[in-house]
Amino acid sequence: MPGAIYAEGLVKTFGDVRALDGVDLDVPEGTVLGLLGPNGAGKTTAVRVLTTLLRPDRGTAVVAGIDVLARPDEVRRSIGLSGQFAAVDEYLTGRENLRMVGRLYQMSGKAAKLRAGELLERFGLADAADRPAKTYSGGMRRRLDLAAALVVSPPVMFMDEPTTGLDPRNRQALWEVIKELVAGGTTLLLTTQYLEEADHLAHDICVVDHGRVIARGTSDQLKAQTGGERVEVVVHTPGMIADARSVLARHGLAGLGHGEVSVEEHVRKLTVPVSGGARLLAEVIRELDAVGVEIDDIGLRRPTLDDVFLSLTGHTAEQREENGGENGEGTAERPGRAGQDGRDGQGRRDGPDGPDGRGQGRTKETAK
Repeated sequence: MPGAIYAEGLVKTFGDVRALDGVDLDVPEGTVLGLLGPNGAGKTTAVRVLTTLLRPDRGTAVVAGIDVLARPDEVRRSIGLSGQFAAVDEYLTGRENLRMVGRLYQMSGKAAKLRAGELLERFGLADAADRPAKTYSGGMRRRLDLAAALVVSPPVMFMDEPTTGLDPRNRQALWEVIKELVAGGTTLLLTTQYLEEADHLAHDICVVDHGRVIARGTSDQLKAQTGGERVEVVVHTPGMIADARSVLARHGLAGLGHGEVSVEEHVRKLTVPVSGGARLLAEVIRELDAVGVEIDDIGLRRPTLDDVFLSLTGHTAEQREENGGENGEGTAERPGRAGQDGRDGQGRRDGPDGPDGRGQGRTKETAK
C-alpha cells in the first residue's frame, strides 16, 4: 500500500532541461524522508509537483491518499508547505501574518490569535511580534515563514530547505519542532543540502542528481557507500606530502571504489576513506612516524555531504551551482524565480496559491 507521499515515474522538463527524470518516492505515514541533493538536482521541482504548484509531464503522484493531478484542491487541504523563500507580507506585523494564515485556514479569530502567540514564542519572535515584517532580518523572516506553515498541523508537510539562513540555535529549535510534529503522526518530506540535518531528522534519505534518484537508504547506509570513515592528516611541511600519501593509500579504500587519497597542498592536508576506526588510526600514526612524517594534526571523522556527493555523483554540492547547474527556464529548482515574485518563467502566477507557493492555508479558494 502506498505511503502518505507516493510518486512514480515523475517527469518534468523546462525547455531542453529534464528537471525530473522518472522520480519514484514512497514515504510511509508518520516518517520523514530527506530529499538530499545539490543545487539544481530537482528537489524543489519535485516538491512543487507534489504540492500541486507544477503539473508533471508524466507520472503519478498521490499525497495523503489523494491523486495530485485529479484532485489538487483536496491535496491542498491536507498539506502544509514551507518553500525556499520566506513568503510573508512585509507590511503586516509578525503577529498579523500568523493570524491571517489562521483565518485563511478557517480558524476562529480567538483560536488564530492564540496560535499566533504560541508560534511567536516557539520561534523566538515574541519581542518582534508587533513590528512590520519588513523590519525583520532574513533569518527572522525565515522563522516567521516556518511558523506560518505550522499554524495548522496538517497530516502531510513539505519543507524545502527550511533551515537555510538560520543560525545554529534556531536550527536546533526547528529540528525539535519537526520531531514533535512527526511524533504526533505528521508525515514530512524535507529537502536539504545538509547531511547533518538529514542525520537528525530523516528516517530515510533519497539522493537526487540530474532529476533522478541515484541512491536511497538511511544516513548510515549512504555513508557506508562512501567508506564509513575518513582519516585526515595535516603534515608539518609540504615535502612530507608524498610519503604521507603512500602510507594512507595502503590503508585507504580506493580499491573498493571509494576514492583515492585527496590532497589539499596549500594546507598540507590529506584525506582518505578507510575502514577500521581507532585501531586503524593508531596504525597509520605508527607508519607515518616510521617513515619520518611529522604530523601537525590527525583525526578520524564521518563522511561529509561532499564526501557522499563525490562518491555518488563525481562532483561536490557546490559545483553544480557554480557551473550554472540550476535548471529550467531560468532554473529548474526555481523556475522563473518562483517563490520570490510568485511568478513562473513566463510571468504568470505559479498556481492558485499566488505568490507564496504555500499549501491550502494561503489560497483565496480556501478562504471562501
